[in-house]
Amino acid sequence: MTEAILLVGGKGTRLRPLTVNTPKPMVPAAGVPFLTHQLARAKAAGVDHIVLATSYLAEVFEPYFGDGSRLGLHLEYVTEVEPLGTGGAIRNVAAHLHSGPDDPVLIFNGDILTGLDIPALVDEHNTSGADVSLHLSRVEDPRAYGLVPTDGTGRVTAFLEKPQTPEEIVTDQINAGAYVFRRSVIDTIPTGRPVSVERETFPDLLSSGAHLQGMVDSTYWLDLGTPQAFVRGSADLVLGRAPSPAVPGRCGDRLVLPTADVAPDAKLTAGTVVGENARVGAGARISGSAVLADAVIEPGAVITDSLIGRGARVGARTVLTGAVIGDGAQVGADNELQTGVRIWCDAHLPPSSVRFSSDQ
Repeated sequence: MTEAILLVGGKGTRLRPLTVNTPKPMVPAAGVPFLTHQLARAKAAGVDHIVLATSYLAEVFEPYFGDGSRLGLHLEYVTEVEPLGTGGAIRNVAAHLHSGPDDPVLIFNGDILTGLDIPALVDEHNTSGADVSLHLSRVEDPRAYGLVPTDGTGRVTAFLEKPQTPEEIVTDQINAGAYVFRRSVIDTIPTGRPVSVERETFPDLLSSGAHLQGMVDSTYWLDLGTPQAFVRGSADLVLGRAPSPAVPGRCGDRLVLPTADVAPDAKLTAGTVVGENARVGAGARISGSAVLADAVIEPGAVITDSLIGRGARVGARTVLTGAVIGDGAQVGADNELQTGVRIWCDAHLPPSSVRFSSDQ
């Protein structure tokens, strides 16, 4: 297998408090745009040609990644005029594939961080003779996901909607968002209209007698759909829990990019990333957080599991836990912001404005 489709069409609206103009796959995770980790893992698995199926803010991808040669890849870009859904996006790029009818094509999602063994999924696909093979992951609570039961040989037997009752939870296996398609199957997806691969393509293939194979791989898997998940994913990349050949440095407790300025007595732990030209003041303590480029953390600030946008400023002695501070926002000194708070881009919060702890 040498060819892949990367679906990067989502708007990433759940990250909107952080940045208005940058789609989620381009927000830095562990020092580089998240999409870089996806591309690097595909390259490591033997892929050399990737078609990016893009829609919202597609114009930011090609200027950054170009033709892919910097990553040892050949990249092409296909932009949807109207939203086409996952299946429609796959069909929309079919003309740019070079594979023969029976060749495998890897398809993966730009919102998922995973340790999937890609060559093992391809081997499963080729060995089983499947038309489509799916990466399945086991989760403790599958109620938020569609279920994908399989038989004793791994063959998919059904696609079930999110379970509403305990009786409907017949498996803990869910669709993990990576597939291998037989090239000819892609051409059977309808053109010119939105198609959901999860709700239409896969069920229709199953009902027509096609062979859909599931491979359960319970290595690292994380949907980066929320700011909290994005911060966790970035930290896990730094810590080495989520594998990626694109992390710009050694795995460890912290990642400080070369142009950042961190005070000698500042304490950075739990996979914290400090981006280019960011500054961290004396005595600051930052745990499991991402501080993006040009941000300023003033002395004595305490930041935990938070995302600090580009050019944002966090005042002295301010305490942030599970917060998202938008690009260019300023949080004055001596504030205390707790889990779930969002400070929009360029907003200003005066000193000593908000606290959650008692007055004692």
